[in-house]
Amino acid sequence: MSTLVASVPSGHVYVRHLSPEQGGGPERLPDPDPCRPTHPAGAVWWPPVMLDPEWAARADFDVFHLHFGFDACDPDRLADLVDVLRSRGKPFVFTVHDLRNPHHEDPGAHEAHLDVLVPAADALVTLTPGAAAEIERRWGRDDTVVLPHPHVVDLPTMAGTQDRQAQRHASRLFRVGLHVKSLRPSMDPATILPTLVETVRGLPGAVLQVNAHRDVLDDDGARRDDDLAAYLRARADAGDLELHVHDFLSDEELWRYLGSLDVSVLPYRFGTHSGWLEACRDLGTTVVAPTCGFFAEQGPVLSYGHDESSYDADSLATAIRTAYDERPRLGADVEERRAQRRAVADAHDALYRSVLR
Repeated sequence: MSTLVASVPSGHVYVRHLSPEQGGGPERLPDPDPCRPTHPAGAVWWPPVMLDPEWAARADFDVFHLHFGFDACDPDRLADLVDVLRSRGKPFVFTVHDLRNPHHEDPGAHEAHLDVLVPAADALVTLTPGAAAEIERRWGRDDTVVLPHPHVVDLPTMAGTQDRQAQRHASRLFRVGLHVKSLRPSMDPATILPTLVETVRGLPGAVLQVNAHRDVLDDDGARRDDDLAAYLRARADAGDLELHVHDFLSDEELWRYLGSLDVSVLPYRFGTHSGWLEACRDLGTTVVAPTCGFFAEQGPVLSYGHDESSYDADSLATAIRTAYDERPRLGADVEERRAQRRAVADAHDALYRSVLR
């Protein structure tokens, strides 16, 4: 009989790709519908019903595995959830994706959550050795299991995009992408944009493409940034960059966009790990990542100095020029990702069996 796992949330792409590609392995409960907790949620899993102590007290599962979705929870509520799991003898597994929440300017709220969850977990997982070392330093847990992030893009799309990239590699413009999305607090595009504009301007056949959501650049946008909007439109008018303003992209649109880039620059000043980075690697797009967090431990990237206290413009310019001159192939091929997914799925299966013993 397979292990029945309450994964929070089971519908997230990371969690979906913890299962074997051909099926089998542990069975994961579907996310309950937030409006009708007795029904599966489908694509809508927020807020996660599985985090309600009342749900955990009566649901049928063998192991409780938390990944995401606890941002808005009161720490006392999470402590109640842990108490329910203990009272029922249900093992609690916690994957520490973020040691610093990219959505929070102030780290205090996320730290309060981690102070409840990390010490209480029967097993801890994280994605990189650096994050595991930080967990040991902060909480004294030296038993964190390090398992890599599986692929984000589905494998057929990944294969097709990489094939198309190889075919047109020599004939197209060298395209450097910066995606400011809806300006998470962790993002600092204004600091790095002048360096990108100046560097890309000096590379023959190169173009800087900046994508932003309408809520940041539209005049009536909910997250309108006047200074950023003015800078981007002025530089676009001057021919220094291509500006693409749009709503949220579907997965298909996002993969097509990322696959059209040679380089994707991550504009973060704090963070831990990145699913965006993994998607770029799936699609054969070189990532230029800041030195904050543990991005460089996830996979091969070009790094530049950037965190909350400092920024090294020369290192960013060097990373862009290196990508242009050397055209490194830093992505992961399909068979590598397929093998990695098998290994990660097997490791989770073994972990669940271990905590149940």
